Amino acid sequence: MAIPVHALVHRPLTVQAVAELVALPTAPQVPDDSDAMTEEMRRRGWEWEHQLVCDSFRTAHQHVVCDEYGNPFGNAGSRTFLVFGEVYPVDPSDEDMRNGPWLYGYIEGWEQVPGWVSRRPSTDEDCEAVLAQAAQAVTEHLGEAPERTTASSYTAGIGPELTHRIWRTPTHALILGPTADNGPYGYLTHLQLSSTPLTCAPDLPPAGDKVGLDRWIAAHTDW
Repeated sequence: MAIPVHALVHRPLTVQAVAELVALPTAPQVPDDSDAMTEEMRRRGWEWEHQLVCDSFRTAHQHVVCDEYGNPFGNAGSRTFLVFGEVYPVDPSDEDMRNGPWLYGYIEGWEQVPGWVSRRPSTDEDCEAVLAQAAQAVTEHLGEAPERTTASSYTAGIGPELTHRIWRTPTHALILGPTADNGPYGYLTHLQLSSTPLTCAPDLPPAGDKVGLDRWIAAHTDW
């Protein structure tokens, strides 16, 4: 049975967007000063983004990129996330769903981004379809299927359990799935592709170790 969510907003992940994210750690380094950052963003067609996610970037593909050091260009040691979907889960402990109207204002911000598609209400099945499409783009770019696919409880702590998929390059982990927005009230959930150094947790647990995989994902995507 499908699990309801209040809203799902997303922009499909493309092979080109995946390629840009994967290439960021090995791109020429850009100094942290504002002029150099502004010039690199102009060259890429990026913009600053402060409304949807604080201190982040809007790419030319209209996705949102956030980096733990605020500079993803040529920084091989940073964790970088590309957000291509936003979910407003239903709080299962709120039987009357009175929380429904609270955060629609934040969802409307995502809905106004060019090319983003909104569905209100929605379901976990719709979220999984968005993740599956994104996985196809990652697989096409890397030329290989994910090493691990796990229904992970590592999300915002509210709402349905959704699928994480994991790939590895020689230096980085690519993790596709849900993670906490860390915004208002802790309710919203990003659907994102993360590029993080393998040194965060080098040993990938076996496929059947759900607890271990959850910890591995958290080690790479928490900061």
